[in-house]
Amino acid sequence: MIKFFIDQHGCAKNQVDGELLISQLCAMGYEQTFKPEEASLIVINSCGFIESAKKESLDAVYSARQQYPGAKILLAGCLAQRYAEVLRTELPEADGIFGNGDLSRLPQVVTPLMQGTRTVQVPPQKGVCCGDRSMLLSFRGAAYVKITEGCNNHCTFCAIPLIRGELRSRPAAEILTEIQNLVARGVYEINLIGQDLAAYGTGREDSVFGAGQEPLASLSADGTFSDGGRESALARLLRMISALPGSFRLRMLYIHPDHFNRDVLPVIKADSRLLPYFDIPFQSGDDTLIHAMNRTGSSAAYAALVADIRKAFPDAAIRTTFLTGFPGETEQAAQHTQDFLQTIQSDWSGCFPYSREEDTPAWSLKPRVPKKTAAQRAAAIGTIQADITRRRLAGRTGRDYDVLIEEVIAGEDGLAIGRAWFQAPEVDGSVVVRYEKTDEAACRAVQPGRVVRARAVAAGDVDLDAEFISDSPVNALMQSSDLQYAPEQGEEDA
Repeated sequence: MIKFFIDQHGCAKNQVDGELLISQLCAMGYEQTFKPEEASLIVINSCGFIESAKKESLDAVYSARQQYPGAKILLAGCLAQRYAEVLRTELPEADGIFGNGDLSRLPQVVTPLMQGTRTVQVPPQKGVCCGDRSMLLSFRGAAYVKITEGCNNHCTFCAIPLIRGELRSRPAAEILTEIQNLVARGVYEINLIGQDLAAYGTGREDSVFGAGQEPLASLSADGTFSDGGRESALARLLRMISALPGSFRLRMLYIHPDHFNRDVLPVIKADSRLLPYFDIPFQSGDDTLIHAMNRTGSSAAYAALVADIRKAFPDAAIRTTFLTGFPGETEQAAQHTQDFLQTIQSDWSGCFPYSREEDTPAWSLKPRVPKKTAAQRAAAIGTIQADITRRRLAGRTGRDYDVLIEEVIAGEDGLAIGRAWFQAPEVDGSVVVRYEKTDEAACRAVQPGRVVRARAVAAGDVDLDAEFISDSPVNALMQSSDLQYAPEQGEEDA
């Protein structure tokens, strides 16, 4: 049996694509291995978003070719989609190149590739790639569910529309079925993803609720909703998810601030399984830069949005993203962003120096900011956020939480790593759960993919320390898991 190894890069959306590639290869009769030296086929599922990510993906190809000369190497993912024609001649190290527009075409590339024919295929972006996933690349008990693909916002710095095309949304019935199936297979945490969840159902060809349904709110030219008093498609989708039975929690990731669906707030409040966690990439707190990024909001409007969320949910978790060094960013503009961060007091944020991407509108914008200056400004944002995060975490101590265990640390002391509701996978901090190894009930409860009740007793810079209380009641309502998960480092040798 031919074995394959997948080298995964990029964001959560690309992770879902990687899981789909795994399922397709297994359906073709291939066997997955977690040891690249055993593989006859190595798939690099690449990222092509910014310069550093592109370099990382290309380095992975060069490294694989050098270390495993006998294997066939397939470059897949965003880098392949965006630069296929250039890489056709400039990247001979790859035996095949496969874009992410239509993952169902994978056999058309892999079969000739394994027979010695170099194939380059870039399917057009159409629909939302989805389907059964036999293996998840996340920690046990959690899964990403993609509800949109592409983006119509066209922020001037962003290459996503160049890579993944215009906005397309999945039918609601399809999303509900996927969530039901995941929950039935033991998944407790569902994370909805898309480039902009606020735009769900507003794509040019979207028909997410079927023929004959009441017309939905649509995005107007200025980015606001022209809804005639009707609810947004995202709010309606959440209401439909809320009607599903079962023990799960659901988090939304990535909501563009210019048309945040405020009508989701009462829907979330009505169901404790829908988490008041809001990932809103503001990017800047300076009005001139916000508009130069092709956004319609303002620092005041964005601060008011955060205030509205915290009025509805005083304990809400808010994550955001900032971009420093965007063309035209002055010292005053950078200070405005720092002031904005102090105003909104986000629980978490990421900050990245601007990456100049060809074919984006910002490519030709001037004056450009030196990379060193952009990095210094990013560090300043990071310092401010670190202080805010410490204080907000300290405010979460003294309370009990349901913690989804991700891994158990080997050793004499009982120690496990997990996440509470206000911590998204990969990007936020963790809850360090301590328990007695002599307590048999605790040892049975503290297992990857299970949920425990723990009391937060101390806060660090990004993590909470907690003491095990008991097995969580939600476990009794959860289905036993038959999903496969990629092993953690070293686990495959156990």
